[in-house]
Amino acid sequence: MPKSKRSKLVSLTKVAKKTREHKTALMTEVQEAADKWQYCWLFEVGNMRNAHLKIVRKLWKDSARIFFGRGAVMAKALGATPEEEHKLGLHKIAQQIKGQVGLMFTDSPPEEVTAWFADFHPPDFARSGNKATQTFVLPAGPVMQQHSTPPEPFPHNEEPQLRKLGLHTKMVRGVPTLDTPHTVCEKGKVLTPEQAQLLKLVGVKMVEFRIALRARWSATNGEVVQIEGQELPEDAGVEAEEGDDEVMSD
Repeated sequence: MPKSKRSKLVSLTKVAKKTREHKTALMTEVQEAADKWQYCWLFEVGNMRNAHLKIVRKLWKDSARIFFGRGAVMAKALGATPEEEHKLGLHKIAQQIKGQVGLMFTDSPPEEVTAWFADFHPPDFARSGNKATQTFVLPAGPVMQQHSTPPEPFPHNEEPQLRKLGLHTKMVRGVPTLDTPHTVCEKGKVLTPEQAQLLKLVGVKMVEFRIALRARWSATNGEVVQIEGQELPEDAGVEAEEGDDEVMSD
């Protein structure tokens, strides 16, 4: 008998939320890391990008364990009070877990860790809400992409997108072209979604991904040292990427 061609109801279910078992497993992993490694660092991320954080995790894979996101679960694993703390002094770290912060457990000497993170600040594209770090002007003539060396003109099929983002272009020999210079953004002013997207299309990076170390716990004596002098830009936390609040661990 041939299969029926009648419409069938298809159940569309939501993605399952993190289960209690998952959170319990994460807490166990955090506590095991605290038992294994000599230091626990609390760090804060500026201009969050999952791709850059994954690079950090990859480079430290053999000498550290990194957790990021789900702050309430990480804090509970460490213990937020002296009575609840997993090991002596960890409650001082747990009480500071707020915002885009993570934990890094390692045996590497503090001087090595601070020097490495001070040197790690790859450039990236700004988002809506970031402040422009420079005034950027597209000159009259073909609209060029800065991604390549030397820069290349945009293909003809991207002109509708350029016009949608505010450029008054016309086609000249199949190339999107400006009759007059166009100021994309001005230094110090907050970027709009259209400006941020245009800068990304053109290939101009205006922010840096940075990790600021906030505190360090030592398993030897349970002491917590606050790290001073590592500031992030005021607009560093705007518009976190989708999925940034998920726990990322090695």
